[in-house]
Parts: sequence; structure tokens; C-alpha cells
Amino acid sequence: MKIISVVGARPNFMKIAPFIHAINDHNEKGESPYISHILIHTGQHYDETMSKAFFDELDIPEPDINLGVGSGSHAEQVGHTMIRIEKVLKQEKPDWLVVVGDVNATLACSVTAKKEWIKCCHIEAGLRSHDMTMPEEINRMVTDSISDLLLTPDRLATENLKREGVADNKIVFVGNIMIDTLDCNIPKANLLDINRDILLPYAIIPGKIKPGSGEDFVVITLHRPSNVDQKETLEPLVEFLLNEVCRQMPLIWPVHPRTVKQLKSFGLWDRVIDCHDLILLHPIGYLEMLRLNISARIMLTDSGGLQEECTVLGTPCITLRRNTERPITLREYGGASVLVGNNIFEIRKSFNESLKLQRNPVRPELWDGQTSGRVLQAILNYPGD
Repeated sequence: MKIISVVGARPNFMKIAPFIHAINDHNEKGESPYISHILIHTGQHYDETMSKAFFDELDIPEPDINLGVGSGSHAEQVGHTMIRIEKVLKQEKPDWLVVVGDVNATLACSVTAKKEWIKCCHIEAGLRSHDMTMPEEINRMVTDSISDLLLTPDRLATENLKREGVADNKIVFVGNIMIDTLDCNIPKANLLDINRDILLPYAIIPGKIKPGSGEDFVVITLHRPSNVDQKETLEPLVEFLLNEVCRQMPLIWPVHPRTVKQLKSFGLWDRVIDCHDLILLHPIGYLEMLRLNISARIMLTDSGGLQEECTVLGTPCITLRRNTERPITLREYGGASVLVGNNIFEIRKSFNESLKLQRNPVRPELWDGQTSGRVLQAILNYPGD
């Protein structure tokens, strides 16, 4: 059996790596059938942190093929990806194409595979934000509508697919494959010293106060256009961070390049770098962010992946979005996250409430670090194979 897996951005590697390890284990045990695997990176996003050390440190396989699609509009990325992946599929003729998540590569490669009569498997199927202004929502819905095998991370995602009329025999609830990667890397992250290995080497402005051993701190990540592209949205948020969060405890902020650009264009950068208790960092790696999350008092974020990690780690999470495709992470479903959008009143209220919370690690059903094995078995057990 030949399987091609596709990733389009750095977080996708974290999701596909456990699947590849499961394939390797399958082959090493001599189980049938032998699986030939090819990993393709579309190159949708250039990421300078994706060095050889990134792959070695996290035991992530480097891609066999890089399509080098690069940046561009959604249409440009999808079009270029379809043209380049088609050539690979025609040459390799795989039995399965496996896609993960909701990036443009997910959509482009699934559509191309189906036109080549190649079976398609979508890992993380069924996630829905019900917000059609999000390009990722369109990618998810189209990919799910044409895939042969839909592997869901939670029961809510399964129900979404059933409501959309997907046949039961195409859906398999396997759990969250990102938690496989999380569980493997918690011991490595715990070896990092926050001051020595994160704050000092990544600091944008050296010499600021650093959280001491056991000292509480807050972490924020912010990159979505809805939060950073308008001054009337970003400025009140910055004022809240400077005047309220930083007066209670240090705030660590790995700043996304898009956010840096907007802070400077809106005349907010000087205010941010002058705040004594705000520690600005250049973009950090997966292990470094995991280490901060393990110890953070509160996480403020607009990242979907961090919502999931906060749930398992028990970090109170304030999600700076109006909706989420991962409702299983919300507190009303037993998770760690609360949705507040970018309304400062709601952010303030949730922040003050979260200060009173204790860490409460929760593992939704099948978030057990064993999802990759179930993914592989779902493919091997697919009718006709």
C-alpha cells in the first residue's frame, strides 16, 4: 500500500508526525500490508523556525518532497498547489492521500486527489466554527464533503458530519492526534528553563524583569486579522494588557511578525516595548511554547491549537475569538477555554474570573496519546482494502 501525506504549514507537521511513526511501527513489526509512505510539504508558509533542529528535536520526519508553493492569495495558493500536487500524484499513483487540518493545502490536495480517483482521508474532520468568513471553514467543509474517510477528534465533530448527511461508514471517531505529539513532548519541554532557554535567547528587548522560579505569569499569542489589522481593535487590547494585566503579573508575549507590523503602523510599538513587565519575544518553537503553557497562570490566545493544549494541561484559556471550531475545549463542555472575542469588557471579566481558577487538566474522550494507531487502523480497515 502506498500513502502520501500532505502538510501545508508548520503546525501540520505536529499532526502528521505521530501518523508516520505509526506507519513505521507497523512496518517494523512486519505487519501486512507493507506501507510505502511519502511526505509532501506544499511550502504554503515559509517558516524560518523550521530548521533541521526543528525536525530533530521533535523527532519529526523531514518532507520527501517540497512543492515550494509559497505565499499569495488563497486562490493563488490553491491553484499553484493543485498544479504541482497533480504531477506528483500522476507519477506516484498512491492508494491514499492523507490531509490534516484546514489550511489551503488541505483543500487543494483533497480536490486534486479525488479528480485522480485516489482515496482521500481527512484527519481532524468535522470541526466547524459555523463562520463562513473564515477561509479555514470553507477548506474544512469542502474537504469533508469529498473525502472517503473522515477521522474526527471528538464526538461533537462526528455529530457535525452526521447533521451534514455524511454516511456513518465514512466517519471514524479516532481522537485528537495533536495530543499524541503533546504527550511525547511534555517531558522534553519540562527540561527547559524558562529564563535560560526561552526568555533570554528570544527576548526582543533584553534586560527586562523575568519571571522568577514559581512566579505567576500570563502568556498571550495574537495573530488573527480580526484582532490585529484594525487600530480600533488592537489599541484597546494593548491598553488592557499594559494597564491591567501587567500591573498584576508579568506578561510574556511571543509576537507574531504580522502583529509587530501592525503595532508599529498604528504607533503602538513604543508603548509596548517601554512597559517594564511586558516581555516581548521573537517567535518561539513548539517546545518553548509548551513549556510556557505548562507554567502559565492564564493563556490569552486566538490560536485553535493552544485551546486544545490548554485543556489537557489545565491552563485557564481566554480565547480572543467569537467562535471556535473546537467547542470541546470550551468550559461549558468541560474544557479550559472561554470565548470573548475582542470586546475589552468581556476580556476583563474573563481575566479576573480566570485569576481565581486552579489548573484543571481535562482529557476529552480518546485524547489519550494513542490516536495515530487508530488513524492507521481506520485506513487499513477501510472497506475494499
